[in-house]
Amino acid sequence: MLLSGIFGIAIGIILGLTGAGGGILAVPALVIGLGWSMTESAPVALFAVSAAAAVGAMDGLRKGLVRYRAALLMALLGAVFSRLGVHFAHLLPNTVLTSLFSLIMVIVAIRMIRQASGISAKAADNQQCWQQKNCMINPQTGRLRWTPKCSASLAVVGSLSGFLTGMLGVGGGFLIVPAFQQLSDIRMHGIVATSLMTIALISAIAVAGAVHAGAHITVTGGVFIAASVSGMLLGRVLSPRIPAKSIQLGFSAVCLVVAGYLMLKTWI
Repeated sequence: MLLSGIFGIAIGIILGLTGAGGGILAVPALVIGLGWSMTESAPVALFAVSAAAAVGAMDGLRKGLVRYRAALLMALLGAVFSRLGVHFAHLLPNTVLTSLFSLIMVIVAIRMIRQASGISAKAADNQQCWQQKNCMINPQTGRLRWTPKCSASLAVVGSLSGFLTGMLGVGGGFLIVPAFQQLSDIRMHGIVATSLMTIALISAIAVAGAVHAGAHITVTGGVFIAASVSGMLLGRVLSPRIPAKSIQLGFSAVCLVVAGYLMLKTWI
């Protein structure tokens, strides 16, 4: 029980520091720390990520940062495809699910390392390429221009995020945040806030689907969830005091180590 609380606080802090991508470590925390299987860990991890993300999303809504229409579109389609993901999760062996999860963690780590090594240059490139984005903000209204290209782009991101959420128990922020950076000219604070709202909605619906399929939340899982929310609040307090590059490199290192350990534990 104590171990569950410690891991939950750690995951919540990471989620608060990284903005949206830290939820990917929730499943490994349960698999490695508590010895659960992927199918046992996924609904608890999703519940924890959903609750913690909801805290961040409410703060974003209060500050007017959330693009709620985009979040609702992605969440709606994500909810549909999360059911498909849950179905696949029960069909695939635990070894396959763990391998897929580890691969995604490596991809996330590589992206974070590349971003940390060239944040300034990338920001400048983004400024120059904004006219080529699929989803552009109307400077007069401050809202997104809902063109067919923009709607289709957000629909694809939401669908893929929902599928991975249901199948692997990840929040989806590792996909939504970089996709928004590539597809829109929304500022980073708005991207993270919108991503958190989308994650909260998709994860909550995926949890409901998993419970309907027979999964259940134990007392130990409940402690992990509550601790994650507390950690999220602490992480948001610490975030402005830690350099972004340090957070990204540290998170990448943890992802690589955890992915390697999962693969060794699964196949050797």
